[in-house]
Amino acid sequence: MVLGAIAGDIIGSIYESPWNNIKTKSFPLFQSESRFTDDTVLTVAVADAILNNQSYIIKLKEYYHRYPNAGFGGNFRRWAASDNTEPYYSFGNGSAMRVSPVAYAFSDLETVKNEALKSAAVTHNHPEGIKGAQAIAMAIFLARSNISKAKIQEKIKEFCQYDLNLTVSELQKTYCFDLSCQGSVPQAIICFLEATDFEDAIRNAISIGGDSDTLACMTGAIAEAFYQEIPEGILKETYQRLDGHLKTVIEDFKQQYL
Repeated sequence: MVLGAIAGDIIGSIYESPWNNIKTKSFPLFQSESRFTDDTVLTVAVADAILNNQSYIIKLKEYYHRYPNAGFGGNFRRWAASDNTEPYYSFGNGSAMRVSPVAYAFSDLETVKNEALKSAAVTHNHPEGIKGAQAIAMAIFLARSNISKAKIQEKIKEFCQYDLNLTVSELQKTYCFDLSCQGSVPQAIICFLEATDFEDAIRNAISIGGDSDTLACMTGAIAEAFYQEIPEGILKETYQRLDGHLKTVIEDFKQQYL
């Protein structure tokens, strides 16, 4: 559901800064410092908005004030803390990291794409910011619809014109820190496409370096939908790091849409 995204965020949280990036798949999944970040907070905010039929703007701002120290980016923080409700033309990957609930709450691909646009455009109204959110939502929806990886790759390439031909091994050697949708969404999708299971997808995402929590968040969201399970140990460690409010919204969303 949305726990694949959240698990990826938590696992990637200690590797996300450029000086903590790693280029190997051999690393401990959880450490004492592993925690949820703004990726989790805003994913749950989107789920809450859908669950209660409320504005994305209202919920994103509400969750910013509820979790002000979650690690929000500067542009989002300034927007969320203000009375301004106009988007700020961002193409950052924040629109794609929070979109996973959309792919579960709506029942056909065109509606998912349209709702992904709506969830993105309240802040990220740049075409790349919208396209990144749509790409991740599409991949999740297709994955949970039992579509093959080859077909998912084909449909994403056709819609987004992303280059999905690189390998994880190549990305480990060449990829650099990039907070944009166009510089992280294709890479997250590649990490899913090459994976053998959920854990392997997360390890792929973190092993290329970059914005590790968000890469693993996006990859984990698709991988959960495709493999339809998260290992029990990962689920347990993930739940232990969530507070009561986040758990309640997640459980309510699962009851409503699964």
